[in-house]
Amino acid sequence: MSICVADFPQTWQKPSSEELLAALKQLQVEPPIWNPGTSRKLILETYQNAAQLRREIAAYLSSIIKSSLAWIQDEDEKEAVWDEASRRLAERCGRAGMGEITRRWPLESQASSPFELVIREPPITGDSLGLKTWGSSYLLAQSLGRIAKESLSHIFSLGQSKESLHVLELGSGTGLLGIAAAAIWKSNVVLTDLPAILPNLAHNIERNRSTVEALGGNVDSAILVWGSDDGNAEQFDTKNQFKIVLAADPLYDDDHPELLASAIIAHLAKDENARAIVMVPQRDLATKKLTAKFLSTTIVSGLSVLEQNTLVGQDDWDEDGEDSGIECWWAVFGRQ
Repeated sequence: MSICVADFPQTWQKPSSEELLAALKQLQVEPPIWNPGTSRKLILETYQNAAQLRREIAAYLSSIIKSSLAWIQDEDEKEAVWDEASRRLAERCGRAGMGEITRRWPLESQASSPFELVIREPPITGDSLGLKTWGSSYLLAQSLGRIAKESLSHIFSLGQSKESLHVLELGSGTGLLGIAAAAIWKSNVVLTDLPAILPNLAHNIERNRSTVEALGGNVDSAILVWGSDDGNAEQFDTKNQFKIVLAADPLYDDDHPELLASAIIAHLAKDENARAIVMVPQRDLATKKLTAKFLSTTIVSGLSVLEQNTLVGQDDWDEDGEDSGIECWWAVFGRQ
């Protein structure tokens, strides 16, 4: 929809609260949703407004927030208008300003019709990286069908039932990747993260459980702290249970490479056919160094790199409206 700020009710016209609220509703920033085949060029054209239009909208919203709205007699109506205008302005300050959102993610399975997963993201405040759905998880989720046919063909060609194919996701966050794996691979997937992340993760699992089960999969969640045996779910007392281990965008701190490698070693089945798949966006020099450190750590820990690839994806909600395309490195690991 083309927006012209001049067509909206202006404060000098003394519009009613209903007119202002209707206009502000039209300016709501919707979460970007990308079909699996959508080109990167179209994504940028669709969801990144021109700089001039962004300035015009920001000025319009500011004019409402600064106005006394003296012609509106009801104080509650004034507050409703100010609150709505403030939300619209915050939405244009990036993902952190948006509060809670729910996003729909379309996916495809080679064995079934296209489907979508519905994922809730709570407000992004403080240390809450696990409450945002990162672009790499969607990129890897989109690739699961091809990975099953190519990199994991030795596993899926065996025709194992979901009960016998156990998959673990490390650092699941909002759960998009793990839930997608359960649906696309028709497998039993356990999604894990820190205690603070689990409530939202569990919510998203329940929201999508019927979709996953209709496609032949099963999904659950549990607490798993890398590098620790304390506070984890009892099911992890038994080590090396999982035929496949997944992780997307798991490296942020200097200690993460060793912790991630130790978690994979602890939970990947001691089977020559078992595989771990890890994707790490190469955002900057620091991330590239963490990736290199993770690679060297896995080799020392007893894992072999069987395959390495790169895919180009998107990190959305860029505050400056800049190109948010990003190269994502991913690799397949097996036991030495």
